[in-house]
This record gives sequence, C-alpha cells and structure tokens, in this order.
Amino acid sequence: MKKFNSKLDLVLLLLPIILFLQPISAIDFVFNGFNSSSVSLYGSAIIESRILTLTNQTSFKIGRALYPTKIPTKAPNSSSVYPFSTSFIFAMVPYKNVLPGHGLAFLFVPFTGIQGSISAQYLGFLNRTNGNRSDDHLLGIEFDVFANEEFNDTNDNHVGIDVNSLTSIEAADAGYWPDNSRSSSNGNTSDEDRNSFKEQDLNNGKNYQVWIDYEDSMINVTMAPAGMKRPTRPLLNVSLNLSDVFEDEMYVGFTSSTGLLVENHKILAWSFSNSNFSLSERLITTGLPSFVLPKDPFYRSKVFIAGATVGGVLLVVSAAIIIWFLIKRRQRKAREREEMEDWELEYWPHRIRYQEIEAATKGFSEENVIGIGGNGKVYKGVLPGGAEIAVKRISHESDGMREFLAEISSLGRLKHRSLVGLRGWCKRERGVFVLVYDYMENGSLEKRVFDCDESKMLSCEERTRILKDVASVLLYLHEGWDSQVLHRDIKASNVLLDKDMNGRLGDFGLARVHGHGQVPSTTRVVGTIGYMAPEVVRSGRASAQTDVFGFGVLILEVMCGRRPIEEGQPPLVESVWQLMMQGQSLSALDERLKARGEQFDEGEVESILHLGLLCAYPDSKVRPTMRQVMKVMEGNNELSEIESEDMDACLLQQMKSKDFWSSFSQSSSHGSHPAFDEIRRYHSSSMSLSWSNTNVEGR
Repeated sequence: MKKFNSKLDLVLLLLPIILFLQPISAIDFVFNGFNSSSVSLYGSAIIESRILTLTNQTSFKIGRALYPTKIPTKAPNSSSVYPFSTSFIFAMVPYKNVLPGHGLAFLFVPFTGIQGSISAQYLGFLNRTNGNRSDDHLLGIEFDVFANEEFNDTNDNHVGIDVNSLTSIEAADAGYWPDNSRSSSNGNTSDEDRNSFKEQDLNNGKNYQVWIDYEDSMINVTMAPAGMKRPTRPLLNVSLNLSDVFEDEMYVGFTSSTGLLVENHKILAWSFSNSNFSLSERLITTGLPSFVLPKDPFYRSKVFIAGATVGGVLLVVSAAIIIWFLIKRRQRKAREREEMEDWELEYWPHRIRYQEIEAATKGFSEENVIGIGGNGKVYKGVLPGGAEIAVKRISHESDGMREFLAEISSLGRLKHRSLVGLRGWCKRERGVFVLVYDYMENGSLEKRVFDCDESKMLSCEERTRILKDVASVLLYLHEGWDSQVLHRDIKASNVLLDKDMNGRLGDFGLARVHGHGQVPSTTRVVGTIGYMAPEVVRSGRASAQTDVFGFGVLILEVMCGRRPIEEGQPPLVESVWQLMMQGQSLSALDERLKARGEQFDEGEVESILHLGLLCAYPDSKVRPTMRQVMKVMEGNNELSEIESEDMDACLLQQMKSKDFWSSFSQSSSHGSHPAFDEIRRYHSSSMSLSWSNTNVEGR
C-alpha cells in the first residue's frame, strides 16, 4: 500500500508539469448538430432543429456563423502556422421554380460580424473595395454556384481556395476522384482515368462532406457525398504559406449569401482540430435529413382523368368559362403578350412584387423623386431591412416598352463592378413598367461636374479615375461577354457614382445586343445630340466605334467642364481641337480647377485630352478600340503606339508633332483641312437636329 501511494504521489507531482507541456494551441471540437452556444450567428444565420441555416429565401442577405472564440493559429513569438484539420457536412437547398445561388465558404477571419461584406456573388466574404489586400488576413474555401467573370470563375459549380480575394488561387470542378483513379508521376491525370472523375452538383439539395487539411505549407481540400469514405486523392492539393495571411489568433466558421438567386445554405455537422487529424471520423454521416426536392408524382395525370370522368359536365362548363376569359384577355393584351412572353419566362426570378416597390417609394411620392429621364421618373426607395434602391417608372407612351425590354435583356444579364446593378423588375397591366436598381449615393457624374458647389466638385484625379471606370466597363460590353453590347447613349448623366465615388455606367434603354462579328440591323438614329458619331447621324447604324466616339466626347466634357453643344459657343470637340492645334491644349481644362489652384500632372491631362480627341475623330476607322483606350489610360501603352489597319500612315505620330499642328492651323483657317471640315459639318447637322428633333430617339 505504501508503494502504491508513492506512485500516486509521483503522478500528482508530475501532473502540473505534464499539463504545462501540453501545447496551448490545442483546440478540438465536434458538433453533430448545433445549439446557441456552439457558434455565434450574424446576418440571416439561424439554428433550427439543430441545423445551422445560413440563408433563406430572402434576396441579398448574408449569413455568417463563427466559433465563439478565436483559435490560436501561430506559435507564440513565431511566424510558424499551426497545422489544422476540419471537416463539415453541408447542403445547398434550392427552392422550387427559383434559380439557386450563390454559394458558401469556410473561412478564417480576424474579426466577428459581417461589416465590410456584401451579398450576391461576394458570398458575404468581401466587398467591391476591400479585396486583394494583404492586410485583410482572410482565407476562404469557396463552394460557388455562380460563374462570375469579375473573379475569373471557371464555371457555376466549382470549389476554390481564396486568399484575401474571391479570385481563387486554385479552383476545380466540384466532385471527387474515386479511389480506383490514378495519376501520373507528375500529378496529372492519366488519359485512361480522365473520365473517372465524379462531378457533383453543389446545389441539388444533397448532403456533402468536406475535409480540409493544412500542414507543412500544403493545403488539401476533398469532398464527397455524405456517408461515403473519404477519397484518397484530394480535389485540391496546393502549396500555400499562410504565415503572412494568418494573425496569431483567428475566428473560424462559415459565410454565405443570396442575391437575385436564392437558396438555403445549411451546415449539418462540423469538426475542427489542430492536434488530432482523425477527429473528423467522429462526425455522424448517416441518417441525416434529406433536402432533395421531390419530383412531381407520376399519378397526377391519372387523378385528373378520373376526376374528368366523374365530373365531366362541370369540367366542360368550367373549361368554357376559362376559354371565354382567355379569349377576352388575349384580345385586350395580344400585342403586349407577343412582345414579352419569351423574356418573362427567362427573367422570372428577377421579378419583384409591385406592392413591395410601391411601399418602398411611399406610393411613388414626389418627395422621393431623384431624377427625371426621357421616359419617366426615378424614385429613391427603401426595402424592408434598410436596403436603399433607385426605382425607374417607365411611361407606356413613346418607346417605354422598348426601353424596358432593352434594360432587361442587356443590363439584366451583365455582371461588372462598373455597371449599375439591376436588382429586378416589375410589369403591371395598363403598360406600367418598373426597373429596380442599386441606389447610387453620390448621384450622377453630370451633377458633380456641372451642378455642385466648389466643395463637392471633382478633382482632376477623381475625374480621370471615373473615366477609367467607364472605359473598363465599355471594354467589357464590347469584348468581355458572350455577345457584344452597344450602349449607344454614353454621357455624363448616365454615369452614376456609388458611395465610394466609383463610376458606374447605367441607363441601357437604348442598348442593343448582338453576336460578335455581326452587323447591327437597326438603322434608327438614336442617342443624345452632341454625343452621336457622324456616321450615326448619316446612316443611323451604330457600332463599337460609335460608343468610342461618345466616350471621347465624355472625356472632353468631364475634363473641360463644358457641355458638348452650348448655344452661342463652338462645339466642344472643335474648340479643344483648335486649342490642340495652337499648342494650348491645357487651356481647355476646366477653369474652376485652375481657379482653386489644384495641382495636377500636366502631361497626364494633355494625354487624356489628346485621347478624347482621338476617340471623337470624325473618321470611325481612325478611332482606337476600347482595348487600346484602356491600355493608354492604364499607362501600358503610349498614345502614339495605337495603330489601325485603316489609319492614315503615321497619323498619330504626326498629331504629336508641332509641324502637324502648325500645318493644321494654317489650313483650318481657310476651312480646308478635311478632318476640321468633317467636324464642322457634323456639328452643324447635330445643331440642326437639336432644334428640329427630327428622327432622333433618345434624350
């Protein structure tokens, strides 16, 4: 007995030492179901029936859930990152007859809450301005069901590893490699097993298990249907040093969001450990609830036939009444249905109830009017939950239907950070059309150039940055989408400014969409006087180069603080051209900027004015493409290096020489220079059109 007590005393003596030697970083937990103490909830996240539900059917919501306390991620006083292993089971549950989206992400963040994050394609992970910064300290494993060109997404069903940005450093189609698949010595898939990969639809309502392991600067991501043994070969195997990404302690958890696309994002179980890589085996993977949508019963048609047999007379009478009603309705709305049938089916998920819009704008109150367009007024509104919107109510008169369809068919499908976001639409009987946009807090570019006091007037640097935003979205419209989009109404009033003063192009009421390489069939003269290219005035036929012309006029308008056409003044393009010929191009800069003594780069200003003149050149063959314009504005190309097969030989090089301007000045004084004559003829015709308003569609 004495010997036993001695051993016990020895154990009690060594116990504090043993506990002291345990790594203070060790953290392990397993949640086979959740309660209020398991995780901290933010946004739309809730726990119901022990299932963590991040989002519901509400549009544009963020749901985030984090482990309540920070976990150590680095060794004390060291950049060495602790290894970790986590596993979880998730399900993305669609709603019937609604397009699902947008996805979820497992993440490490240095802070709680959802501040600085936005919904839709950003997954509640980042926003438009805080991405790709080393001081964000964000790591995410995304399960994304929306293909976004802004982040170079490969498709609408992929898994990616994100570091401080939603542009994944590595991504792969969602699925798994069965254990009988092989790979070559260099890690590539052999040809005979290339087809053995089992692709999995993330948002089909099925339960999937994910394993994420990090050790020795290598991260592995594996997924498979829940209940299946973990595949040996990971889906992603990436070398990644997290020493600069992780802080000493981080929060860990999940984030997801909805936009116009909505679905449930659910987490059914979760394990995490930085000391025991086999902890995931304790997750319960069988007997879980199923969220797969049931198919319509096969017997439904038989029930209908039986009911028709029993109640034949009643059915005939009912059918006759319905047919009579439909005939009357068709007679009343035949033309409208013919025009709208196809797109109503295609864009149904974007539809918003008229009652919601009416309530948001206080019954379209006059006090909520923030602008007046060519076909109706624009109202500010506030949706339930506090989201601010801009609502355009389009008149059924004139070309209201055409503008409505143009906005839906173009802006409704485009995704770019410099486009005004279209949230949805609504159509009522008697020709009332409504479009709902993101609210732009700082109004239009036109107001910040012409109609504001000196304290709100844009600086030279801000104007240049906003013009770059417009140039980038025009390049996207012309070359970056499945079809080519011609805006056809580029002007300062159609460029809006968000809360961070980023330029956003809007008003696609005159836009046209056609295939790349196709010539637009329309020959209607559309646009705004002063911004239309000469060939549009002559023939009515638009092209990418007519958009370039409008952008050139926009450059001169914004930098010079002058409208394209003012009564009693020569046209803006001609005025700047003459100053350029005289070697005094800087005199064209907005006088108010000079008056307040603002410092600016004279070379850069002269270059941007020169670019504006080149874009607004009368001959469309001489104008640069938007890709060439972007290279110049980003400083990746000299203006003189822009070339076109149809350009006059060395035209631009000559334009940069004093001899060219001198000869131009001498010849133009007699009105003999062809370019000068073309500009004068064009603006004479434009002025005539502006007073007669003949054959011009637009504002």
